[in-house]
Amino acid sequence: MAESSSSSSNMWSTTYDIVIVGAGVAGSALAHALDTISSKRKHPLRVCLLERSLAEPDRIVGELLQPGGMAALKDLGLEECTEGIDAIPVHGYAVILNGKPVHIPYPGNAEGRSFHHGRFIQALRKKAMAAACVEVIEASVSELIECPVTGRVLGVRATRKGDGAVEKEAFFADLTVVADGCFSNFRTTVMGTTGVKPALRSYFAGAILEDVELPIKNCGTVCLVKGHGPVLMYQIGEHDTRILLDIKPPLPADIKEVVLNDILPQLPSSTHLALHRALEKDRLRRMPNSFLPPAEQGGQSTKEGVLLLGDAWNMRHPLTGGGMTVAFGDVVLLRNLLSKVGDFEDWKAISKVLHKWHWRRKPLAATINILSVALYDLFGADDENLEVLRTGCFKYFELGGDCINGPVSLLAGVADSPFLLFRHFFAVAFYSIWVLFTHPRLRPVSEGSEKLVLVRPSVAEYPALVAKSFACFYTACIVFLPLMWTEIRWW
Repeated sequence: MAESSSSSSNMWSTTYDIVIVGAGVAGSALAHALDTISSKRKHPLRVCLLERSLAEPDRIVGELLQPGGMAALKDLGLEECTEGIDAIPVHGYAVILNGKPVHIPYPGNAEGRSFHHGRFIQALRKKAMAAACVEVIEASVSELIECPVTGRVLGVRATRKGDGAVEKEAFFADLTVVADGCFSNFRTTVMGTTGVKPALRSYFAGAILEDVELPIKNCGTVCLVKGHGPVLMYQIGEHDTRILLDIKPPLPADIKEVVLNDILPQLPSSTHLALHRALEKDRLRRMPNSFLPPAEQGGQSTKEGVLLLGDAWNMRHPLTGGGMTVAFGDVVLLRNLLSKVGDFEDWKAISKVLHKWHWRRKPLAATINILSVALYDLFGADDENLEVLRTGCFKYFELGGDCINGPVSLLAGVADSPFLLFRHFFAVAFYSIWVLFTHPRLRPVSEGSEKLVLVRPSVAEYPALVAKSFACFYTACIVFLPLMWTEIRWW
């Protein structure tokens, strides 16, 4: 039962079972999920969801939900959040290299959704606000409240929005969940020596194209452009298509100039006029793309009484659109595990939950995490060996059958197996070497000639190709194995 009291300093405080910081994708979903288990408990839960601003957010990421994420959304009873927001069905991908598209459909009848991020978030928040056990408060959280003796987190201090609000009001809870996103203010405090800093991989510069026709309808489009990272496009409304241009650090002084002169000419012609109009009408908005592997929570090095959720804890490159799929999958598991905890103040019980959660989420989360960065390294290849692997990847997809169904099942979040990903990744590596020896390549007709013809490698070239093969395989190993290690390590 909640208790409110005022101290001599007029600092109000309220006690809850759980306080959630951040009403984004993960925080809103968890608040609703906790309501579904509240009625089954002897004493219904009291949950507080704190959000700095409940106005509709305007972001350029978090707009594509893979089929695996849709399945988790349905498990949480939130599938209606994709209805009435002009969401678009997504049936797969079209990957374009040198103007040639490769269609990569989702397996079976799998279907994802793409939408305006803000509309989807508002739908999730509406479900959280409707939950009987959840109190949603618009307030800026400034600090974690820690016990001066044990160091345990007892809640948060926050300032409500509005005139006359009490500064740094205390919100006490048996368990505090921090889900404040990729720019988390509390990540270091919670994780202590266990945590690592996010590694910046690139930036996305985003705009909205109006009334464009993508190469394959209802498919996300990935364009591989020379000299730059991949360009991602997907329809997010009846008339709106999101374009995300990958820019590698350091950022150029004039991004628009780079886009117009270097990137736009390599995109499908149907997008050129719309992109010109978008750049004239609005600025290109930027978002950092970071990689943050998950470290186990609940141990001696992390704070008691608190846990991280969502991008505050674990991030991957957004190229594959897997972030929300991981977040909803995490919430499903966490809901199921917390439903068996009688007292959220019992940190030993919560620690066991966090240990189980960390390893049970691995099949899905690790697969999507590894795939996102490995594919980005392949698709954004500047390295000669990575270019060989990228060409082999396309040739592998062209084989069809399991060579395309397996990888896209992993991408879609339908299959959740890091070792299946390992098998397909190194199958691509070995097939790339086969392609290197057997497939014709463009070469000058004669020395100094500008005319190119397709020619198979001659036997005289084999020694050099053998050396190149070892270099390509080594490159595949240094791309994939460190990523795998970040997921399977247990300390």
